[in-house]
Amino acid sequence: MPLDQFSVAGKTVIITGSSSGIGRVVAERFAEDGANVVVCSREHANVAPVAEEIEASDGPGHALAVECDVTDREAVAALVTATVEEFGSLDVLVNNAGASFMAGFDDISSNGWQKIVDINLAGTYHCTQSASEALKRDSGGAVINIASVAGQQGSPYMSHYGAAKAGVINLTRSLAFEWAGSGVRVNCVAPGFVATEGLESQMGISANDVERESVERRVGLSEEIADVVQFLASPASSYVVGETITAAGVPDIMESPDM
Repeated sequence: MPLDQFSVAGKTVIITGSSSGIGRVVAERFAEDGANVVVCSREHANVAPVAEEIEASDGPGHALAVECDVTDREAVAALVTATVEEFGSLDVLVNNAGASFMAGFDDISSNGWQKIVDINLAGTYHCTQSASEALKRDSGGAVINIASVAGQQGSPYMSHYGAAKAGVINLTRSLAFEWAGSGVRVNCVAPGFVATEGLESQMGISANDVERESVERRVGLSEEIADVVQFLASPASSYVVGETITAAGVPDIMESPDM
C-alpha cells in the first residue's frame, strides 16, 4: 500500500522553539521528507546551526533560520513575512516554543506566572494569528500545537505551566471549529516525559536510556513526538480536526483501588 498520504514533501513549515529537543527533531524530520522548514528561537546563534546542518544533509528539503521571540508580536509577524518571502507560502505551523520552571503555587511570583503564560499560551496565539492569512491562502493549511499532559491532568509544582497548556488545548478545539471552513486543520499533541536535553538535566534520563521497542515505559523520544506531528501535518490526518493526541506511554492509573 502506498504511504504518500503521510508525506509532507513540498510543504513549507514553521517550527517555533526548534533549536533543540522536539522542535529540532521535527524540523530535521520534515526536511528529510522534502519540506522547506523555518527554524526559529530567541537567539539566532542557537538556531542557525540547525538550519546549516539541514542544508548540508542529503535531504531534499531546505531550511531558513530566523531569530524570533514568540512573545514579541512584531518579531512573529516578521517571521511569517520572512517565511513567505523565502519559500512563497506557508502550509504548516508547529507551535512548539515553550518554557517552565518548578515551584509551588504559593512561591510563583506574578512575573514568573506571566512569563510562562506569555511563552506557552500567548506565544501560540501570536504565532497562529499572525500566520492566519498565509495558512488560509491555499485552503489546505495545518496548525499543530504542542501542549503537555500537564495541561490535561494538572501537574504539582508546575501549576502555571499546566494552566497555560490547558489553555493551548482549549484554544486548539475552539480554533479548529472556527478555521475549518477556511480549510485549515488545527490539532494538538500532548507529550508526557520526553528524553530531551532538559529532561536529562532535571532527571538524569537521556535518549540513550530509552528503548523505543519497549511498550512498558513512561519516557519517550523526540522522534516519537515527531512521528505524531508529521501525521497531523500530512494528508493522512485529513479527518482529524480539533483533537489532542496524547503521547505519554503507559497510562498512570490506580492499579488496586481501595474499595
